[in-house]
Amino acid sequence: MAFDRQIPYNDLPDLPPAHDLETIPILKKCISAASALAELKGVGEQIPNQELLIRTLGLQEARVSSEIENIVTTTDDLYRALADSVNKADPSAKEVLRYQDALAIGFKAIEQSPILSTNLFTQIVSAIKQQDMQVRKLTGTKIVNSQAEIVYTPPEGESVIRNKLANLERFIHADDAIHPLVKLGVIHYQFEAIHPFTDGNGRTGRIINILYLVQQNLLSVPVLYLSRYLIEHKSAYYAGLRSITEEQQWEPWVLFILDAVETTARATMEKILAIKRLMLEIGEEVHRKLPNVYSKDLIELLFFQAYVKNRFLEEANIAKRQTASTYLKSLEEIGVLTSVKLGRENYYINRRLLNLLAQ
Repeated sequence: MAFDRQIPYNDLPDLPPAHDLETIPILKKCISAASALAELKGVGEQIPNQELLIRTLGLQEARVSSEIENIVTTTDDLYRALADSVNKADPSAKEVLRYQDALAIGFKAIEQSPILSTNLFTQIVSAIKQQDMQVRKLTGTKIVNSQAEIVYTPPEGESVIRNKLANLERFIHADDAIHPLVKLGVIHYQFEAIHPFTDGNGRTGRIINILYLVQQNLLSVPVLYLSRYLIEHKSAYYAGLRSITEEQQWEPWVLFILDAVETTARATMEKILAIKRLMLEIGEEVHRKLPNVYSKDLIELLFFQAYVKNRFLEEANIAKRQTASTYLKSLEEIGVLTSVKLGRENYYINRRLLNLLAQ
């Protein structure tokens, strides 16, 4: 019987799929994708302060992933919100920062216990939506396109959805011979097809992607973010999902995900190396021109928080209030920072970092 987009897909097949997931083209692509991921892991581990890396790259992922859901803001707005008060931020910036918080919650959870579960998925989506989210109970959920046409109707019934999530959990943690990057593609499709929550499924699914790579020890910290690739290939992404649902075409989809991993890993590696070069450049500049101001902690702070205030130097035990003000003014004088007055407060901006992240 032909697939009907308007009927709840309660017949969504359990995992693993009854299809060959490791064809010759897929296995060849796995080699290059895994190699790129291993290189990224090595480069990422060269940055001593991993929190800095998570912050700078994590904010970009949060911004782009949210953009897929038509939540648009800028890197400037995000750093400004972090420097000031998230409560004062515009609604879009708040939404994006909630995504970053949700990622942090997931990362901390799998560090403590490397289990991707329905409970964790629920914690993640609840953090994104800032409310208690549970598995869908209500009927009538439809996925529509920009022309308001129904393109997919996910499974209905809480017990049906929970059973499919339980099957997904077993597949994630199964001790099988399927390459982890192939499983990544299967996991992402299945979660999106189950569509377990009333909202936030796309962002939750993209967080699950990165948590799975960390859980599989393919990355040390969550720095590979596929959202930019997905938004740049949005039509192919949605076509790939539909081709599995309607025709069980797994090979093109897995190849798409593997290409996303490889392309994104190489781009992220270049970004990390560029951040490292910029840190060294600014560090050497400050050390040469302001030797009494320079410290490793100060340089790291300028990259952790692109919008800097006196208070941040105090809280990091870098300088007392008056000295902090002198430091920041001196950094502006040599061109490392740019000051701007917003409301009653002065901010000092690491414009070179923001320009780099915007590239």
